[in-house]
Amino acid sequence: MFNWLDRLENRRLLRLLLLFALGWVGVQLLQYFAYVLLIFLFAAILAFLLNYPVRWLKRYLPHGFAVTAVFLGTLALLIGLGITLGLAIIGQFQELITSLPSQIDLWIDSLERMEQFLEQWNLEINFQQLESELRNFALAGLQFGFGKLQAIFALFVGGIIVAVITFFMLLEGERLWQYLLSFLPDPWRDRVPQALERNFLGFFSGRLLLSLFFGTGTFIVLLVLRAPYALALAAIAGGFDLVPGIGSTIGISLVCLILLPKGVALSLQVLISCILLQQVEENILMPRVMRNSVNLNPVVLFFALLVGATVAGIVGVFLAIPITGTIVSLWDLKALQAGSGDPPQSSS
Repeated sequence: MFNWLDRLENRRLLRLLLLFALGWVGVQLLQYFAYVLLIFLFAAILAFLLNYPVRWLKRYLPHGFAVTAVFLGTLALLIGLGITLGLAIIGQFQELITSLPSQIDLWIDSLERMEQFLEQWNLEINFQQLESELRNFALAGLQFGFGKLQAIFALFVGGIIVAVITFFMLLEGERLWQYLLSFLPDPWRDRVPQALERNFLGFFSGRLLLSLFFGTGTFIVLLVLRAPYALALAAIAGGFDLVPGIGSTIGISLVCLILLPKGVALSLQVLISCILLQQVEENILMPRVMRNSVNLNPVVLFFALLVGATVAGIVGVFLAIPITGTIVSLWDLKALQAGSGDPPQSSS
């Protein structure tokens, strides 16, 4: 009788044990240092992106002056966008939250009419539980609106921390990075930076570009269709699009649900237009933008998303894919990659 243990070579068994141990250690670290990792991750991505103009300016200026010029210019641009676009989005969110109770009443009226219509066909369905959940949702939205100042202050403090870390990464990060790499064995000193750059920096920069496209496209669609809260709803769609796999679908569903009290026709028009945008993003832009980034089997991708959400919530959702991609790249686990070919044939 075939014994599958005979197929496990010592090297393969060791790799599986190391992979399991690394995964367990990664989960524990992610749970404990989730906020710190997120701060440093955002700072590393910004430093990586800003390093390109810094390299160009270093042809004409010393390193310190080039870093300072690029950092201050980027900071001025972000502050300008925050004062103009950011305040406009916050204002529309405030209007949306203020009108939330009246929209909930319209949804409840629609449910009551649907319930009466079904009763005519001898279909008795009680929507009271759903109506209660909708009212709780409205109350939670109002509480979020009243507590928004505290959230904005925390976001502002986090942004300052990210900015400071980004500046020092640009200024002194190269020496620290080379020092950390010196602890790795020689073959890994090249593989680790390549895997991290491709899976972390490539993933987040690619997702950011795709989300900007989807958010901008949604904003144009909402303007053309004269939908209310265009900036706020486009920000919702673009923000959810950062989550790979199902993010854009969730964003589209929320936008159409919010617009439903404004008219079924408007909601359907937005739904169809956003689905077309989603198809353009996934079938035309994504293969080009993400071709040098994370390469994971879709089943592994969704599994990583669920594990990340369970372990560290929203932080885990954003970190799960690049962490999994880095592990797959470093250990060359081709069976977990997308388009890895036919599965290996087993022999008895």
